[in-house]
Amino acid sequence: MTRRVRLIARIALFSALIYVLSWVTSSLPNVNAAFLIAFSAGYIWGAWPGIAVGAVGMWLWTSFNPLGPAAPPIAGAQIIGLAACGLMGRLFRPLASFQQPAVSRYAFLLLAAAGCTLIYYLPVSVVDAWVFQPFWPRLIGSLGFAGISLVANLIIFPLLFGAVRRICERESAL
Repeated sequence: MTRRVRLIARIALFSALIYVLSWVTSSLPNVNAAFLIAFSAGYIWGAWPGIAVGAVGMWLWTSFNPLGPAAPPIAGAQIIGLAACGLMGRLFRPLASFQQPAVSRYAFLLLAAAGCTLIYYLPVSVVDAWVFQPFWPRLIGSLGFAGISLVANLIIFPLLFGAVRRICERESAL
């Protein structure tokens, strides 16, 4: 299998993983491993694969959500936000070495989790408030949902990054 075909298969697999894990966690509002998956794709394979995983995975979730599809402007903001998490993974890669002390690696993961949450919820909250009005009360009300997601990501990123490390080591051996 050529390198390009293998990368396309991995993008499809990680995109499907976002969709499946979003289903699994749909009973827990705003708790989702999709942020880590998109971030990881960018971290492991680079900017464009990370962006593709975030965009395709979120498109699947917003289109085939058990609660119904998102309104088009909100779906667009969600897709852009999660794609940006994939880009963030690539941008953070030089900052995180697996040889770093555990404390530095943990601080990096907390920063990455907070950054992914912010980069996703900023456009989503603004578009949601703009579409559903009144703007300021709706935007302020969305801070609680972003806070829940932030706490979840602060737990998920350090907890599951070991798997990303193993995948990264395996991919570099190919």
